[in-house]
Amino acid sequence: MENQASSNETKKKSPLRFVILGIVLIAGGFFAYKKIDFALTHETTDNAQVETQLVPVLPRVSGYVKTIAVADFDSVRAGQVLVELDDAELQSQLAQLNADYQTAEADLINAKAALNNAQVSLRVNRGNIDINQVKLEKAEKDFNRDKNLIAEQAITQRQLDDSKYNYETTVKQLDNSRNDLSAAQSRISVLQAGITKAEAVLQARKAQVDQQQLKLSYTKVMAPMSGKIGKKNISEGQFVQAGTPLFTIVNDTSYWIIANFKESQIKKLHPGMVVDINVDAYPKLKMKGSIESLSDATGARFALIPPDNASGNFVKVTQRVPVKINISDMNQYRDILRAGLSVYVSIPLNN
Repeated sequence: MENQASSNETKKKSPLRFVILGIVLIAGGFFAYKKIDFALTHETTDNAQVETQLVPVLPRVSGYVKTIAVADFDSVRAGQVLVELDDAELQSQLAQLNADYQTAEADLINAKAALNNAQVSLRVNRGNIDINQVKLEKAEKDFNRDKNLIAEQAITQRQLDDSKYNYETTVKQLDNSRNDLSAAQSRISVLQAGITKAEAVLQARKAQVDQQQLKLSYTKVMAPMSGKIGKKNISEGQFVQAGTPLFTIVNDTSYWIIANFKESQIKKLHPGMVVDINVDAYPKLKMKGSIESLSDATGARFALIPPDNASGNFVKVTQRVPVKINISDMNQYRDILRAGLSVYVSIPLNN
């Protein structure tokens, strides 16, 4: 019994458990120190995600979907035809507009021909004036001569009356010719205005034809940029309105990080700082990056309905400021990154 008690007392006095306890305390203290040191020398957030450029594909005219040249998540290149709309109705309208354009061309030709005829008539009127002027001079001389002859009784009164009548008639004819010239000149002004109007109508018809041809070109919906499309929202035979999103193209060549830091964290952040990036989808992947810029407004300012602190129900909420981070060596990560992936970022404050 005495030996057993002595053995138990020896075990109680064994230093092993104190050694283990000491090691645990030292390890815990070390990790606590590292944790505290990291928190004091880094700014971190898990409110971050991978971003890229997203461009919606929108038709510029309404119509029925005729063909779809791509499937979900296909790669496309800029300018590639993605969707074609039925253009039968637009073609019919174009034919009508072309007919209107040809009519306007014919009207312009007629207006120019009428002006040419009026100019010819104007030259004839001027010639008639010259002829009547000559006739008037002769009639006036004959009348004056007959007045002298009648005083000498060399001619009869009837001959004098005839020369007087011829003179007065020639005066009237000259006046009529001058009036015809004035009318012809006025008609030319009207016809010139008609040509101007016909040219304007022709230009308007041409513009309508060009606009319709442009609409026809819009029936082929093309990719605005290269990338990969998302899920399609349409099917063949479906009617789509102009401006309705058909699907979205994701730029798969350039990615960046948007990290939303608390307003209390941005004091020491500035462009150019090195950033450590961990993507949740790839736990073992360690990426590097750098701050490109900090937003000039908090994320709440970009909300559809920004909060109004003047409403009387104010509750202070820590705001977050978006920070754009460029990814170093982007090319080697391009194939694995996806827009919207969650990211954890840490920024050493000593860089």
